[in-house]
Amino acid sequence: MASSPALELEIGDRTLRVSNPDKPYFAELGVSKREVVEYFIAVGPGILAALRDRPTTLERWPGGVFEGAKLSTRMDNRGDAFFQKRVPKNAPDWVQTARIAFPSGRTADEVCPTEVAVIAWAANLGTLTFHPWPVTRSDVDRPDQLRIDLDPQPGTSFTEAAQVAPDVRELLAEAGLTGFPKTSGGRGLHVYVPIQPRWEFPDVRRAVIAFGRELERRLPQQVTMSWWKEERGERIFIDYNQMARDRTIASAYSVRPSPRALVSAPLVWDEVALALPEDFDLRSMPARFDTVPDPHAELYDGPEGSIETLLEWADRDATDRGLEGMPYPPDYPKMPGEPPRVQPSKKNAANWPKPDQPDENDATENSGSRGHE
Repeated sequence: MASSPALELEIGDRTLRVSNPDKPYFAELGVSKREVVEYFIAVGPGILAALRDRPTTLERWPGGVFEGAKLSTRMDNRGDAFFQKRVPKNAPDWVQTARIAFPSGRTADEVCPTEVAVIAWAANLGTLTFHPWPVTRSDVDRPDQLRIDLDPQPGTSFTEAAQVAPDVRELLAEAGLTGFPKTSGGRGLHVYVPIQPRWEFPDVRRAVIAFGRELERRLPQQVTMSWWKEERGERIFIDYNQMARDRTIASAYSVRPSPRALVSAPLVWDEVALALPEDFDLRSMPARFDTVPDPHAELYDGPEGSIETLLEWADRDATDRGLEGMPYPPDYPKMPGEPPRVQPSKKNAANWPKPDQPDENDATENSGSRGHE
C-alpha cells in the first residue's frame, strides 16, 4: 500500500506533522493512524492529566495492530511492537524528558509529557499505550501514587475483579486512603491511590503487599497474593510487583493493542459493577469524555494520603505472623529481605542455602538485571 501524503495538525502552539495518516492501525475496524492521533487529541486533557510530568515508557506499534502481531520481549526482540524507554532520537525540542534509574542502577532519559502535543507526537510514532511511572520528575525515587492491579487468573474475568472492588474500596478507607478505579483495557481492574511522596519504592511496594495480604485474608476464595501461578487458582491476583521500581501500568485513556481497540477507562466506584471492558473503545471514549466529568480529576488534584497504616500492617504481619518479603520479578537483582525465588513445586533441600553458605540465587538473579531495561 502506497503511503498517503502527510498532514499537519495544529495542537495548541505546536504544529504536528502526521506521516502516512491513512496507514491502517486497526485494519479490521478500519481505523487509521490519523484516527488514533485524533483520538488522543480528543481525550487530550484526560490523558495529559494521567501523564503530566511523569517519566513515561512508550508502547509503540508502528505497523499497527493486526492478526499475529506480537510485542517484542527481552528474550525475543523480533516482535512487531516494542517498549521505548529512552526518548526517541530526533524528538522535537519541546518534548521534555525525566531521568530515571533502572533496578540495575543504569539510567535513561524518558519522555515526560507536559502538553497534549507530546502525546499526539508519540501517537504519530505508533504509540498506543502510555506507561507512566508512579512518580513525577520532581522526585523520581518517591512514588506519589500507590497502584493496585487486580489481575484475573485463568477461569476468572473482569466480572470477578469487579466483585472484589467494594472490598478494595472499604479496606483502603480503613487505611485512610482513597482509591480511583479504571478498567485496564483488558480483563483487569486498576485502582490508583494518591499518596504523599515521602516513601521510596521498597516501602510503597511493602505497603501494597500488606494491603493485598489483608484483602486475601478477608476474601481467601476470591483473592490471592501468590507470586507463583501454580498456587493462584481461579482467583484475582493482587500483582504487588507493579509497585516495584520500573514496573508500570497502562495509563487512563491509553489504547490497548486489542482487535477492538479497547481503552483504559477511568470509572467512578458505582460504575465498576456495571461496566465491561468492551464498553470503552477508541471510537466511543471521546463522546464519554465530552459528557462525563473525568472520574479521576481528584486523583490528580485532591488530597494525598499516607501509607503509614499500611506499613503498620506490614510490621504486624512480620512480627505476629512471621510474614515479610515477597519475591521480585526474575529480571531484578536480588533484593534485601527477599526470600529465595524458588517455585513451590521445585522446593527441596538443594534449593536452599545452609546456614553457613551464601544463597546461590544471588548470582543467578543479578545476572539478569540488565534485561529489565
